Amino acid sequence: MWTSPQTLAGYLQWVNNGTIDPTDTINYYINKSKEDSLNCYARIENEYLSQHREGFSDKRLKWAPIAVKDNFLVQWTITSCGAEMLRDFVSPYTSTVIKKLEEAWWLMIAKANMDDSAMGSSTESCVFWEVLNPHDPTRIPWWSSWWSAAAVAADLCIAALWTDTAGSVRQPAAMCGVVWMKPTYWRTSRYGIQAMASSLDQAWVITKTVEDAVILLDTISWVDKHDAMTVNHEQDNSQRYDALKSADLTGLKCALPKEFLNKGLDDRIKKQLMSTIEILRAWWAIVEEIDLPIVSYWVATYYILCPAEVSTNLARFDGVRFGVQDDTSAYESIDEYYASMRHDGFGPEIVRRIMLGSYVLSAGHYDAYYTKAQRVRAKLIQDSKKVFEDYDAIIWPTSPVLPRKLGNKMKDPVQMYLADIYTVLANLIWIPAISIPMWKVKDEEVMLPTWFQIMTKHRDEKTLFQIAQYVEKNR
Repeated sequence: MWTSPQTLAGYLQWVNNGTIDPTDTINYYINKSKEDSLNCYARIENEYLSQHREGFSDKRLKWAPIAVKDNFLVQWTITSCGAEMLRDFVSPYTSTVIKKLEEAWWLMIAKANMDDSAMGSSTESCVFWEVLNPHDPTRIPWWSSWWSAAAVAADLCIAALWTDTAGSVRQPAAMCGVVWMKPTYWRTSRYGIQAMASSLDQAWVITKTVEDAVILLDTISWVDKHDAMTVNHEQDNSQRYDALKSADLTGLKCALPKEFLNKGLDDRIKKQLMSTIEILRAWWAIVEEIDLPIVSYWVATYYILCPAEVSTNLARFDGVRFGVQDDTSAYESIDEYYASMRHDGFGPEIVRRIMLGSYVLSAGHYDAYYTKAQRVRAKLIQDSKKVFEDYDAIIWPTSPVLPRKLGNKMKDPVQMYLADIYTVLANLIWIPAISIPMWKVKDEEVMLPTWFQIMTKHRDEKTLFQIAQYVEKNR
């Protein structure tokens, strides 16, 4: 009987020693995905698979089935971004990240669904369907990357690629009980990715283990001539693998902000967090509580900068260059045509953020909001550098709450936005972060995962993986 290797590292080992055949693996995941009851995928890419399986027929080393968020461009396939505006948009070229996967002979098995243009924190703003939590189908995962996280957790693929703007991968991965890893901002190319906010978005990985995250990140990390922000990182790659071999945490210092242990954090999550901290201390790591008063400005800063970039990035979706189209002769003016196309193509969450972004960028409010937010961002970078002068890592939970019931949170978008407070820092200051599962807790007779988040300074993924692997093995 065919058995799933579950992990990416296990799959590669089994293929290389002849234990399993890549063709059988692909067929297994295609058949399993067709029976998906969680609504993880927008579409299974059968035509793409058929074309690439022929091209890879003499390179039977990998073929690892990877799910990809539906905002990564893949030539001649639909990239809808979970939006009505781009429902039938066919990509004219392939993103750099996907090209790196293809060069490694890994295959995209499906495009994972997503919130409308990646906007929305509950997976309920997608124009196709909501995704359900594999641990409890009456609950949602959380944030716009739930589909990929649920697919990995349900073993509908071996790993997944996603984009994260303020926690839209960390929170879903946490609540699905899988590993999410965000590298330093300039580690992976953004070319060919439909970003919600360019200075915050980047490609991240969702896997089942820390080791898998290292393998997949190594594959997609590249200096790209199409993205001037990417940098050389060959030395960092070898350091990341060295981190997996090291079990010595002696003298490693971790900071735990007191602000995240107060009101708002679920007591069950806090209990598991403190248990994990005791594990670190048992192996001679130093964990100290610190004051980080600037925490209160994180979410406000993000929700000024992000909508501003959203309104700019989506300006090109006007029904002429991109997006839904109609017969222009039926309209009295081009402005009326634009208004109609954007009204039909954008959902309420997109409209909310475009209006907010247009407001903070307007002539009368630019300095009062946008300029001030950029100054706060610079202050956040300075303050974080001071923390990392004394500490090797910052640790805290990934989310303050357990997964919500379907339909529970959309009634209060402000509270939905505030849930980002535990994750938004890494995106604002471009540092690496990782979320790994801890123990499960009971909620309404259902066992749900809890989580542990680690952040380190720029380009220090080695320490990040070292701590994460240790916690993973000893939880």
